[in-house]
Amino acid sequence: MDNEITNQEELNRQELIQHTDVVVIGAGHAGIEAALASARLGVDTVLFTLSLDAVANMPCNPSIGGSAKGHLVYEIDALGGEMGRAADQVTLQSRTLNLGKGAAVHAKRIQADRAKYRLLMKHTLECQEHLRLMQAEVTELLTEPDEKSGKLRVSGVRTRLNEVWRCKCVIVCTGTFLDSRIFVGEVNYPAGPDGLLPACDLSSSLRAAGVKLVRFKTGTPARVKRETIHLDELEEQPGEEDPVPFSSQTDPAAFDAERQMPCYIVYTNEQTHRIIRDNIHRSAMYSGQIHGTGPRYCPSIEDKLVRFSDKERHQLFVEPLGENTEEMYIQGFSTSLPTDVQRKMLHSLKGFQDAQIMRYAYAIEYDCADPLQMDASLEFKDLPGLYGAGQFNGTSGYEEAAAQGLIAGINAARSIKDLEPIRLTRDGSYIGTLIDDLVTKGTNEPYRMMTSRSEFRLLLRQDNAEERLLPIGHEIGLVSDEHYQEYLEQQARISSEIERIEHKFVSPASANPLLEEMGEVPIASGSSLAELLKRPRVTYEKIMELDDETHCLKGKEARSVEIRVKYEGYLKHQQAAAEKIGKAEKQRLPEKIDYNEIEGLRLEARQKLNQVRPATIGQAARISGVNPADVAVLMIWLEKST
Repeated sequence: MDNEITNQEELNRQELIQHTDVVVIGAGHAGIEAALASARLGVDTVLFTLSLDAVANMPCNPSIGGSAKGHLVYEIDALGGEMGRAADQVTLQSRTLNLGKGAAVHAKRIQADRAKYRLLMKHTLECQEHLRLMQAEVTELLTEPDEKSGKLRVSGVRTRLNEVWRCKCVIVCTGTFLDSRIFVGEVNYPAGPDGLLPACDLSSSLRAAGVKLVRFKTGTPARVKRETIHLDELEEQPGEEDPVPFSSQTDPAAFDAERQMPCYIVYTNEQTHRIIRDNIHRSAMYSGQIHGTGPRYCPSIEDKLVRFSDKERHQLFVEPLGENTEEMYIQGFSTSLPTDVQRKMLHSLKGFQDAQIMRYAYAIEYDCADPLQMDASLEFKDLPGLYGAGQFNGTSGYEEAAAQGLIAGINAARSIKDLEPIRLTRDGSYIGTLIDDLVTKGTNEPYRMMTSRSEFRLLLRQDNAEERLLPIGHEIGLVSDEHYQEYLEQQARISSEIERIEHKFVSPASANPLLEEMGEVPIASGSSLAELLKRPRVTYEKIMELDDETHCLKGKEARSVEIRVKYEGYLKHQQAAAEKIGKAEKQRLPEKIDYNEIEGLRLEARQKLNQVRPATIGQAARISGVNPADVAVLMIWLEKST
């Protein structure tokens, strides 16, 4: 009898064990890209989510893109990711920011239909070969000793229902769900975004495996019922007339500019500020309840008043959540103040005197990993097989999350296939800059991508994301041969057109009327169309008026010609600087090295180098606490030891 029970227990235990190659924890923006990349590379993948109804949820701003973030979306698309294609299909409004500035900071941003985006991404996952989408809470990371290195390595995960999934790689994309807690005024309770369940047990399992966790905080504003807002009293913000899609696989003709939904602008005022100041002691941010660090570049409204006390008003954006919902999002009005104060704040705004709140604002605190534990592949250095992506890595934003998820998914799949990981460079992409910043410098607050973080931003424009990254996407296997051939043909047309206008000359008689019309100095002798195009006010479209050719380019190809010609000198200068710095990136440091044994290094440098364990001299030079003298010592040591 006892043997029968034992055998039955063993049988039950075996039935609860399942197998796959890659497990992805969390189906937010990082998890989606990670799972799709892994599966599309032919690797058996399981994607776990706490709720199938929250796949691709946008708990904060229902928008995609923006300054630097738009660059990330173009790069994700060029590498074969999904975010750009999905965003194009659910666009409510499209705008290109910073058009009054140089091409390097032009940034596309769209307002997305939140519900449609969620459903579209869920269906994409459901239909993907080699991918299983499952609703379950992962509560434990399983490890075992690695025979080669002696270190612990990932061996699987356990779910709340006690199922064990054996695997070779785990990608943690938990977003803000990891041991998360909601704060509204004096009230706080365990919960994830939008009232979903938190993931409470996984944190302790990660710590037990040696993962260092930190506590961060973010927040979101209230959602307001559209019909209760006096929109006619607000400043309307229409979309752009000729939207350019994020994805090169989206037909620009699919965008109907007339169907775009308007957004609106409103400002806080003296009354709003007085209400906040009178009640700031009731904010969870200032009452000592919240201990996590919040995002510097997306502060709560009470934080703005404290940090920018001299400002008489703050700009807010009123944005729709979708075509089939009455909810409106108040961007810039994030708060953790109590509900009664939230109502008073809202009613103090122009046009919001009768506004009804449908969802209250809240702050959320959550666990995330110190990214210094990872290398540029996003694999943990001391726990092989474990990868991190998204807010779990200390970032903020959907775009940053998706970019990391894509790289983690690619590298987990390549690990399964015994291939070298992909590590993008700073001079080649914003994704490379983002990851390098995280794994080299770490972050003590939610990290947000900005164009100012890149020393190569003139090279890393939206318009040339394909030129920089699509060949890599094709080599990896996420970009099809057909799409790659289309890209090659497009590049050939652009190069041919640049060469043509460099050799197409016009006389002063034909060019000067147009130049004078645009406020440019007339020419005294013949000039090529390319030379004319380098002038500040002259556009490619305008110089085509001087051309008798009929095959001029349109759309993004025309914009690419204009930017390459107009900024030719600057581009060459920055490319030369990138190549010089690139030499340091090729000087690789040994994986196993004790920097305490290198004479001449300062104590702080030894400590930081041992902590980060840089892969190259270039990465070592970017570590905070490592100065040029330390780098010189490293270079001498490396030369002697090789």
